Amino acid sequence: MLRPLVGPPRLAPGDTVAVVAPSGPVPAERLDAGVAHLRSWGLDVQVMPHVRDTHPVHGYLAGSDAARAADFQDAWLDPDVRAVIAVRGGYGAARMVDLTDWDALAATDAKVLVGSSDGTALHQAVGRHLGVVSLHAPMPGTAAFLASPAAREHLRRTLFEPDTACVLTGPRAHPLAGGTARGVTTGGCLSLLATTAGIGSPPPSAAGGLVLLEDVDEPTYRIDSFLTYLLRLGWFDGACGVVLGSWEGCGAAEPVVADLLGPLGIPVLGELGFGHGPDPLTVPLGVEAVLDADAGTLRLVQPALAPR
Repeated sequence: MLRPLVGPPRLAPGDTVAVVAPSGPVPAERLDAGVAHLRSWGLDVQVMPHVRDTHPVHGYLAGSDAARAADFQDAWLDPDVRAVIAVRGGYGAARMVDLTDWDALAATDAKVLVGSSDGTALHQAVGRHLGVVSLHAPMPGTAAFLASPAAREHLRRTLFEPDTACVLTGPRAHPLAGGTARGVTTGGCLSLLATTAGIGSPPPSAAGGLVLLEDVDEPTYRIDSFLTYLLRLGWFDGACGVVLGSWEGCGAAEPVVADLLGPLGIPVLGELGFGHGPDPLTVPLGVEAVLDADAGTLRLVQPALAPR
């Protein structure tokens, strides 16, 4: 059964945060614009050494696996850094997760991981190895972050004023299967959950969990295949509810979810508004929450980040 994780300390103006690139490369202009927004919140932003790299052979990676892992590890081990922020997704986090010394990271103070998309692999690893809450959130080198004042403000409030970000809802939220449920938030990008299942991350099952699912640019049959694989693996056994985010550029995801997950007999909420779509919400992973599918809300039992 999933249990609530430890909430790392919330941020305050003057704190140092580190920007890392665990997956794909980021255009320089997007990186600079995203960092400027973070600095406007009063943060001291440290861009790690390899963030501007591009792998010399595999151009879809931001530098070598070892360099990306070193940036992430060094940022986490730095006692002055309060949060580690992934600059963008893409692909590559799963390649550097096993190059990280998780025992060393576990011996340090808890801090906040911010990211989404391919960062799902890091969220799962941080939850498993470090036992701390992380934030599935828009990233500073992405169009969703740069184009949406609402998305930036919700992330800022979650980081600095988490007490004000405990009730999550969206204008398009609607029930696919009604009801209420209480559990621990887990999940992320569906394709990452499916392709990393069975290797220790994600956890063996979502028992006791409220499962967050979203994705981007996946045809309907692949969404079907990911869900079918996780169902056959038993990953959804004991799940308390399902919360869907955006399916930007995807096929008809919700009918497939209703068909495959409906027989579980648990509440399913559609379009809460996190993920790859416009104005994405920040959703904590590893926190106890109450899902009310009929009301279209996900309410955190306590703030995601702890008082200082």
